[in-house]
Amino acid sequence: MQERQKDRARYFRELAQTSERYFIPYLSAFMQIGKGMDILEIGCGEGGNLLPFARLGCNVTGVDMATGKISNARRFFGEAGAEGRFIASDIFKVKELESGFDLIICHDVIEHIGDKKRFLADMLRYLKPGGFAFVAFPAWRMPFGGHQQICRSKVLSHLPFFHLLPKCLYRLVLKAGGETPERIGELMEIKDTRLPIQAFEKLLRSQTGDRTLRTVDRTLYFINPHYEVKFGLRPRRLSQLIARIPYIRDFFTTSCFYLLEG
Repeated sequence: MQERQKDRARYFRELAQTSERYFIPYLSAFMQIGKGMDILEIGCGEGGNLLPFARLGCNVTGVDMATGKISNARRFFGEAGAEGRFIASDIFKVKELESGFDLIICHDVIEHIGDKKRFLADMLRYLKPGGFAFVAFPAWRMPFGGHQQICRSKVLSHLPFFHLLPKCLYRLVLKAGGETPERIGELMEIKDTRLPIQAFEKLLRSQTGDRTLRTVDRTLYFINPHYEVKFGLRPRRLSQLIARIPYIRDFFTTSCFYLLEG
């Protein structure tokens, strides 16, 4: 496992930095972000993405299944002198969440969801009419699309593309690398719920009903904006030529930004 995955306070600060430098400017091109805006993040973790929004006066709510991460979020926000509401729950089972959010953030989460069609429907339900959803995820076939950076093995956590092996071989490599049954199960589940770019766009086209999520913008990154704080690499968008080629573009897209309007 890479060190930043272990140091949760550092991870919180890094997410907050990327959110302030790149997420807010990206979103500000399409909406006014400021005091009184109601924002929900699904799969918020420790809440790092939400901190810059809270500092701008937004009312921020974060939901995450991991009770430990929610506890950290409350603590980190308190230490930062920021206000936020954090709920430990499965988004499909949450009871204390109202509708009518101006913006919903779903960052590096949807690729972990099994029932993505239901997830989009629920996201739309929590969004006020005319509100926006910011969905970002790594293309499945990119070098670390399998989230293998969470491996405990230092070799496997830095080994690109091996998540694309057939399931039986992938499991064998993980086992040979000394990964625990729990970690192997987690990584195999990510493989099962993988999300190539074309699969997400097909999912959006499959929506039915009077109200659906419409794509306002799609930005594909060759160098993920978050890599600046992680590795010192400046963000770089994928070339338009490669971005037009299905399947091939997945190998070169480290992050997909979609802005959807509901």
